[in-house]
Amino acid sequence: MTERHRPTRWWAELLLLGLVYGAYSGGRLLARGDVQLAVDHGLAILRYEHMLGMDFERPLNRLFTDQAWVGVPADFVYASLHYLVTPVVLVWMYRRRPAHYRAARTWLVASTLLGLVGFTFLPTCPPRLLDAGHGFTDTMAQFSSYGWWGAEASAPRGMGSFTNQYAAMPSLHVGWALWCGVLLYLYGRRPLVKAFGIAYPLLTTVVVMGTANHYFFDAVAGAAVMGAGFLLARRLVFRRGTRIVSGGWDTSAGELLPAQRPSADDDSPAAAR
Repeated sequence: MTERHRPTRWWAELLLLGLVYGAYSGGRLLARGDVQLAVDHGLAILRYEHMLGMDFERPLNRLFTDQAWVGVPADFVYASLHYLVTPVVLVWMYRRRPAHYRAARTWLVASTLLGLVGFTFLPTCPPRLLDAGHGFTDTMAQFSSYGWWGAEASAPRGMGSFTNQYAAMPSLHVGWALWCGVLLYLYGRRPLVKAFGIAYPLLTTVVVMGTANHYFFDAVAGAAVMGAGFLLARRLVFRRGTRIVSGGWDTSAGELLPAQRPSADDDSPAAAR
């Protein structure tokens, strides 16, 4: 592997990502905004979705609420995979696909910071916090006895004050899942890994709506933020006069996604584990 493609030391990467996540978490708390404004934004989203026939949250939420065998696993998915799969994919990229790691990490960081801008300027009340007359049930509160969470989304019991419950737009649960899915599909060698790369963001989208934590438009915005973050990251690491994006992504004019080309660092199928 050339020095250009070699990731920085693991502890430097860990420090950088820790600082970014700390800034992101702190920024979410500082961007709580006005509760009534957040409610107004949530109701406006519902109206627009209804006008377009895209208000998928209610039927999904009724299903998750009425059927514990669906709602309880969905709550576990919402409360855990977001915080497990993303770092696992990061480590996998660092160790198994080092030539592509820097570009992937820059994409994730840029998109996360763009999401923070959304939380700041568009505080949004999630469906579960709307008045009960709007027809939503907080499944995580309903099934909290099954897990470690309380009535504050995925926050552990007693730690609700450390999260901003009105940071629903965009959904970075969906955004990060999409990031994971794209990388697993592009760089996974085994069909099962690629299949998970397709299924994971789709599952996450259904779960965030069914648990009444996000609107469908939040999910769309999460995907849009990842698209904008990719374009921003590409500009940040693009090398003038070459077709190589830092981290090993080979692109051509007009491409929106990186195209993997055979390289010396590609492992055997076992690397996709």
